[in-house]
Amino acid sequence: MDIFTALQTAVTGLKAQSYAIGNISGNIANSQTTGYKRIDTSFVDLIAEQTPKHEVAGTVLAQAQLTNTLQGNIAATNVSTNMAINGDGFFVVQKKTGDANGQPSFSGANLYTRRGDFTVDKDGYLVNGAGGYLQGENLDPVTGQVTTTGPVKVSNATLPARASTEITYTANLPKTPITANSPTTGSALYAPPATITPSPVVMAVDGTRTDGLQIPAANAADFISNSIAGPSLTVYTESGAPLSLTTRWAKIQDASTTQPAVWNLYYANTSSGTGASTAWTNAGTGFGFDLAGQAVPTMPAKVTIANLTVDNTSLGNVIVNIGKNGLTEYSDATGKSSTNTLSQNGYTKGDLNNVSVTADGKIVGNYSNGSALPIATVGLVRFVNPDGLKPDSEGNYQQTIDSGVPLTGLQGSTVVGGNVEQSNTDIAGEFSKMIVTQQAYSANTRVMSTAQQMMSDLLNVIR
Repeated sequence: MDIFTALQTAVTGLKAQSYAIGNISGNIANSQTTGYKRIDTSFVDLIAEQTPKHEVAGTVLAQAQLTNTLQGNIAATNVSTNMAINGDGFFVVQKKTGDANGQPSFSGANLYTRRGDFTVDKDGYLVNGAGGYLQGENLDPVTGQVTTTGPVKVSNATLPARASTEITYTANLPKTPITANSPTTGSALYAPPATITPSPVVMAVDGTRTDGLQIPAANAADFISNSIAGPSLTVYTESGAPLSLTTRWAKIQDASTTQPAVWNLYYANTSSGTGASTAWTNAGTGFGFDLAGQAVPTMPAKVTIANLTVDNTSLGNVIVNIGKNGLTEYSDATGKSSTNTLSQNGYTKGDLNNVSVTADGKIVGNYSNGSALPIATVGLVRFVNPDGLKPDSEGNYQQTIDSGVPLTGLQGSTVVGGNVEQSNTDIAGEFSKMIVTQQAYSANTRVMSTAQQMMSDLLNVIR
């Protein structure tokens, strides 16, 4: 390497350190930018000669080194639509290109970002602080089905009322119930009077139905004295009108080595079914248990109550979902049933109060009727090589050959609602790199001045 080559090498060193200080200044400038990923600088040597015993240090090339895989701190904002990704992954966004006939239009080209400071714009769309409109799937809150794919929109439409069609119920029934007319041990609690025709009990435990089994109000007092309280809950008609559903359990057969224990479930025909002035209707299926208190194999996991009617209002066929092991018959000192799970799927109409974001990227609408239903799914992707993405302005990235194709969903990562990811720039680290870069830059200028002095000395020899 001659003196002129040394000058050229020093110039490349100056350019490389200038490139590095540019990245450092950009990182420091964006230390408060939401979702920003700092750009580090890597240096590559370029060897001019590589002959034996004559290797020469060559020039240097500065390259950008992305840090898309490095997580920034997650900070709470208390804005429910803000989101942060904890782990790998990116939000899918698009740019708005204008408005046509009062409706916004979008670019159609997907960009990828970690900037999750999304808020609702005037049209109900979720847009972040850099103007990226969140993409995903909009859902029908009633059915849960996808309605549209594209920009995520938070709709303020009223949630229509929904009739109760399914009750989820699990419980333990006492092996020896305690009622007003309890026998001391072992016998069936309820033997219907012969005057009631047809008999209001069901012995079958295989789902066989016998409709029209009803205890008239005249016999209600006797029935209550020989049964225990079951679950009570509010159910809803198609118009959203609430009805109070009261139930009772009656044991009609004890278990032995040759037969199962059998229970029947009844519901009151009026909302004021706690007294003895109402008729009671059998659900229509026997519930059987073996000597160990386990449900017999023939007992169905779901029981349909046909034409469930309360206060002369029919709810139609209502399914009681107990599962395969949802009911048991274990000993209980209280002699009462103990409810483990009790819910139903109906509700009155509701207005949207606010939204929240779940860990799996669902946007959930919280309604005035107490319902919390998914209204959208956030568009989330990951890449095999995130650092291969091409940085775009405003915190966005574009897909490249090096990054690979976007893979839908998050694998092990989660979405944190009400939070944003901060810049992963470390101010202290950047200042340290700045000092080193400044010293390297100064050293390269020293090389240039030394080489210039050497050339001057050479010229002086000629003189």
